[in-house]
Amino acid sequence: MKTIDDYIISIPDYPQKGVLFRDITSVIQHPDGLKLAIDEIEKLLEGVEYDAIVAPESRGFIFGTPVAYNNGKSLVLARKKGKLPRKTIMQEYDLEYGRAIIEIHADALKPGQKVVIIDDLMATGGTFEAIAKLVEKAGAEVVKIVALIELKGLKGRQKLEKYDVACVQAYEGK
Repeated sequence: MKTIDDYIISIPDYPQKGVLFRDITSVIQHPDGLKLAIDEIEKLLEGVEYDAIVAPESRGFIFGTPVAYNNGKSLVLARKKGKLPRKTIMQEYDLEYGRAIIEIHADALKPGQKVVIIDDLMATGGTFEAIAKLVEKAGAEVVKIVALIELKGLKGRQKLEKYDVACVQAYEGK
């Protein structure tokens, strides 16, 4: 039986020398890989009570959408500043080289809702942390954070210690 690791292609020295890039496009281009990814994410959510999924652009949309659909949950899109058409709430956060702003619609979550955040990759944890802050600004509660891949060497879990975090496939390096 195949695992997610069997579908991930590792590319040395991309986007820069010394980095081993974990490519998820090789997972989603295979129907069995995509199905396995969704099934494994859903296994990580077994027994978790939640109302909504928040997924960041763009690869979080790939995994958050089928999970929301399969489980009858709402899907909230977290996007870069200026990409959402209605009133938003925003959170600024650090990137490797600079800062960014992520937004959700101000009316996307209701106070007291339980939320799962789903994305393809947990690296430094900065995007997940920013989204968790947005969820909390909206008065909702983060009940689980899920990523397809975790790069343990970037220590993203340290930023997310107060949350329940789970990943399908973890790699020791960066």
